[in-house]
Amino acid sequence: MKRKEKIKLFTTAIIAGEFKGRHIEIPDIATTRSSKSILKESFFNTVQFDIIDRNFVEVFAGSGSVGLEALSRGAAQCYFMEYNGVAFRCLEHNIKQTDPSRCHAFYGDSFENFKTVYGLVKRHGGKTYFYFDPPFSTRDGMDEIYDKTIALIEQIEPEVCEMVAVEHMTNLTMPDEIGALKKVKKKKFGRSTLSYYRTKGDA
Repeated sequence: MKRKEKIKLFTTAIIAGEFKGRHIEIPDIATTRSSKSILKESFFNTVQFDIIDRNFVEVFAGSGSVGLEALSRGAAQCYFMEYNGVAFRCLEHNIKQTDPSRCHAFYGDSFENFKTVYGLVKRHGGKTYFYFDPPFSTRDGMDEIYDKTIALIEQIEPEVCEMVAVEHMTNLTMPDEIGALKKVKKKKFGRSTLSYYRTKGDA
């Protein structure tokens, strides 16, 4: 892919763990935005040490800031999906700053790649954290994005799932139940909100 124009980059630091303080690049483009530091910190305060030796899937990864934070904090294997070419190149660069042997990046439509990645984590075994941050502010057909995201979450089986977290716009109310999962918590951060789901037996 040829770079048609110079893209402005800014950086964010990994907050804690093995790669604490490592800077990762985020492209300043309309389709990619970094999860707010306060939101990201709150998420990892929620999961704490439970994430150690678990799989982590960042479905709309952008530059991978959430997944690489999970990696730094001891996640076993991290899977990233991103459709934007510029963001994906940043993601590949950022992975190299950490531990590429535990990272798996998939370029293309997350809705199309999810089945492949889900099959991999299922075969790998162990419980998995799924983080969904659909690009709600940048695409037409906003409601369709959430409908399609919910359809993906419905496919997640209890034996595979440790937790699903969905970062979404605050004025959207996420369902109390999605497939085998039940909403257990939500926390608001201005325009963004995090909704947490666990399997109904664990909720």
